[in-house]
Amino acid sequence: MINAVFIKKLKTDYQKREIERRQIISRSNDVLFQAKKTIFSLQREELSAAAEKLASMEATLKKMEKDFGVSRLREEGAYHAAAEEYVEAKTLSMIVAGNKITPIKGLQLGYDSYLGGFCDLIGEMVRFATNRAAKGKYESVAEMKEKAEEIMNSLLDFDLTGYLRTKYDQARGHLRKLEQMAYEIRLRKDK
Repeated sequence: MINAVFIKKLKTDYQKREIERRQIISRSNDVLFQAKKTIFSLQREELSAAAEKLASMEATLKKMEKDFGVSRLREEGAYHAAAEEYVEAKTLSMIVAGNKITPIKGLQLGYDSYLGGFCDLIGEMVRFATNRAAKGKYESVAEMKEKAEEIMNSLLDFDLTGYLRTKYDQARGHLRKLEQMAYEIRLRKDK
């Protein structure tokens, strides 16, 4: 009733796709883990360790683009999560270094990776400012608040929906924490 050659081809195609999928998930999980470690290094101001991790992630992501193609990668949720976390780590490194956030060169990242990463970045900026304030570097709170406001103002023009809207709303909550910290520091200075 069904063509055996056709079924055999379907099975071969399916198996090839599943092998690719497992490889993408495995490499994406490595990138995700490295991104989290990078963010942790940046929070502790270990900039050279963070730079090494970023370079390693970038090499892995470039190899993935070469091996599987960008359109294939974007079909996998694990890759999307890794790319978003990488953007968060990379942009936090830009902020910590005092640089502008610019497009990431050498990688073909989608708008959703950038937008999700930017939203998550605000939470990391709160942590960075809190750590700096704990060390008595109170000016960092005002600096992070100003930068976070700029990022959030840039995101206002997007009509974010779905999970990006959820991330945006969380980022607004994180910005409020920065505003509260800056306000409390200002009150203490004025006394």
